[in-house]
Amino acid sequence: IWINRQNLSESLVLGTDKDVDGALLVYGLDGVERKDLSVRGILRPNNVDLAYDIALGDGVADLVVVAERLAHRLRVYRLPDMVPVDGGGIPVFEGERARDVMGVALYRRPRDGALFAIVSRSDFGAPTQGYLHQYRLVDDGTGKLRGLFVRAFGEWSGRKEIEALAVDNELGFVYASDENFGVRKYLADPAAEDAEDELTVLGRDGFARDHEGISIYPTGSGTGYVLVSDQQADTFRIFRREGTPTNPHAHELVGAVKLSTDESDGSEVTPVELPGFPGGLFVAMSTDRTFQFYAWDDIAKAAKLKP
Repeated sequence: IWINRQNLSESLVLGTDKDVDGALLVYGLDGVERKDLSVRGILRPNNVDLAYDIALGDGVADLVVVAERLAHRLRVYRLPDMVPVDGGGIPVFEGERARDVMGVALYRRPRDGALFAIVSRSDFGAPTQGYLHQYRLVDDGTGKLRGLFVRAFGEWSGRKEIEALAVDNELGFVYASDENFGVRKYLADPAAEDAEDELTVLGRDGFARDHEGISIYPTGSGTGYVLVSDQQADTFRIFRREGTPTNPHAHELVGAVKLSTDESDGSEVTPVELPGFPGGLFVAMSTDRTFQFYAWDDIAKAAKLKP
């Protein structure tokens, strides 16, 4: 969900058509595709994320990054005109047996504004240690981005792939859905002390099968919710974003909401009140090839979340 800070009504929703000859699709808040902005001809796009106010060329830009799965690379476009700024693509998982990139989440480090892409991949041939890779995205001097490998990190259960990723930029955490196991949590800053340590695993119990799309709804400084798709139950389970006073990584399950999505494996949420969406906008994909839009206030009411 890209927020147009000059005109909220012109905000956009971006999602992928996960076909071999696929697309990065762009929609208005009315749910109508902006065909003048959608990018077609992407080789099996998978997940997508965006970041604001990134230094590029002689200025700053909002950027959207999509995983081009079968090409083993990331594609980067400038928002809102969707001009490519990646020099043809940023390769990932080079030299690895498992290179089909799936998930992508962006982390903008507060202390210096550095932009990182954290990526996950398909399970075939993947390692149980160092499943995730992290790249720093830097300007090559011509206003184009290139990727610098930073680290391989993260455990994998070996049961099914890790696809969904989400970064909490304010708190500096990355969440990764190990699909038949739980949602793993790590520090997003590769330079942080103990950055390789797994901090916790959310949702070890209660899921029908796959842990999928992750989205973070802030309610204040350090507070809010982490939503995770319980794919086969057509339900989103809602965990407290903040931990307890004695354990910042103890994320209590505080609610669940069953939506009309069918086996959703991708979602996003914003707390920004957009026209027609009181409390913010929650978007989830459904296997009937639709994206479904919900007002956050309706989600909170249905899940019986306390104000």
